[in-house]
Amino acid sequence: MKTNQLNPSTIVSLCKEILRRNAGRPQYATLTVRELLAATGVNPNVDPELQSILAELTRDQPQETLSLEQTLPIDTSPEEQFRKEIIDFYIPKQLVDAIIANGGIPKDSIETQIGVGFIDVADYTFLAKFLSPKENQILLNGLYTAFANILKKHGGYLNKTEGDSIMFHFGGLIDPKVKNLSHKEALQYISSELFYTCVEMQKTCDLFNEANPALIDQLIETEEKEAVKAAFQIIHFMRNDSVLANSFNALFQIRIRIGANIGEVSIGNFGPPGNKRWDVIGIAVIDAKRMESTAPIGGLRISEAFYNILNENGIVDKYYKEFKAEAERKGGYFKEITKDELFHFSSVILKDKKNVTFRTYSVQVNPSLPESIQEQIGLLLYKGDIGAEKIVELVQYYRGNRHVIRAIEDLFQKKNIFIRKGKIIFYMFPKRYRQFVHRMENDPNKFESYAQRKYQLFDLMRALGNYQDQLKLPPRTFEQSTVFRTYDQYMNAEIQHINYQYKRTIRNAIHNTYFFNVIFPLVFKSIKASILEYQLAKQKETAPLTLEEEEETLEEIQAV
Repeated sequence: MKTNQLNPSTIVSLCKEILRRNAGRPQYATLTVRELLAATGVNPNVDPELQSILAELTRDQPQETLSLEQTLPIDTSPEEQFRKEIIDFYIPKQLVDAIIANGGIPKDSIETQIGVGFIDVADYTFLAKFLSPKENQILLNGLYTAFANILKKHGGYLNKTEGDSIMFHFGGLIDPKVKNLSHKEALQYISSELFYTCVEMQKTCDLFNEANPALIDQLIETEEKEAVKAAFQIIHFMRNDSVLANSFNALFQIRIRIGANIGEVSIGNFGPPGNKRWDVIGIAVIDAKRMESTAPIGGLRISEAFYNILNENGIVDKYYKEFKAEAERKGGYFKEITKDELFHFSSVILKDKKNVTFRTYSVQVNPSLPESIQEQIGLLLYKGDIGAEKIVELVQYYRGNRHVIRAIEDLFQKKNIFIRKGKIIFYMFPKRYRQFVHRMENDPNKFESYAQRKYQLFDLMRALGNYQDQLKLPPRTFEQSTVFRTYDQYMNAEIQHINYQYKRTIRNAIHNTYFFNVIFPLVFKSIKASILEYQLAKQKETAPLTLEEEEETLEEIQAV
């Protein structure tokens, strides 16, 4: 603890707490307090209560002077030493330092503004299949060590880790940087630190995924370096092993999603006696978790309130210029990205929460994301059916990102993978497809050639998305105001109206069911079939000759 950074009133409060807790050991308590006062230069006479307590405790003490070390309780119990090790191992030092600086354990929770973030490793259940339980532990510990270092640098607090996800926050009692700030200044500080922490964590994940030694160089503590090195050893082995490398590099990509929000929470100690936990609770925390669950893989999702604070403080424009400049320097697909694409607004609807709608922004982080996905798909092309399935999942996931889809289509064209765009139009809009074909002399091949020239893959993905968005809209309802004349007249009119609304609801339900169970899967099955077609052709090119083919080849050579 850096006592020279504490004000006199805090030192006095801390002295009172020491005296109170060690009332049964007066000599130890008074010596501890006197050394603390001497080290900080605080005069005990500034507080009459402290002066009175010290006088009372020292009245009956022997005159000989003992050192502080001599007054320390003698504890040779292995169990007690083990208990201390457990406490030091599990209780965050950052929390202990903050409570000491506070002058005591806060008994009551307070309402305050904080910034909170959640991180989740995408598809980790699938990734975990590549590793043993011990290797999974080492890998996650290394990743979390890298994340904790970022939080330490920005002043954030690692609230908890749960399996393959973590929670962190800025602000509140344990964030000393907000103590002397106004409400507006605190929000500016919290929003900036939270946003750039999230961005840096995504970039750190990319370095970790590559086992980049630059990540180790950023660490200070030996224990931290060893944790990340141990994780890198696993990644290096899997990526370079002659048997495992192809599958591992194609299928094992550590990617995270991050959700973040700013809002008012209750922060303090929660839980029964003997099992207290320093935590934050509130709607802002729940919403941050929901941001994470719908966040883009490799990016962030932030609430509209968070975005507005960033925008007001110029961080949105600043980040866009930084991102755009880096993308242009690399000459990648994102060099043409717009600010609206970098901070993409969307309303997220949670069907499992009674269609609760959140106004959010998804944020891109990696300027080389399209190239990264393109490279992964290039490897997946050689992994048979499971590779084709993973490619389709990537196309499906990034279907709203024109830059990523363009990178994927460029790879398909380079590899001569024939995506039947005409067929995809047929699966989505069969009536319109027939009209097109009719105009082209009822020749489906002519329309296929036309579709290849006319439409990019992203055009089809966007049309599919628009189709889906239309189905998301709730069915229109018509309020009917029936004038009451008689019972029979009123009920007949209402029966007709309710039956009409019922038929509309059934029709909408049928459309939804047909789309999600027929149209949507057929579109992506068509893409998968094209990939399987390519894989089969490649297998034939490299397949060994049969005995009959060898004899025919030999006869041809002899004839020549």
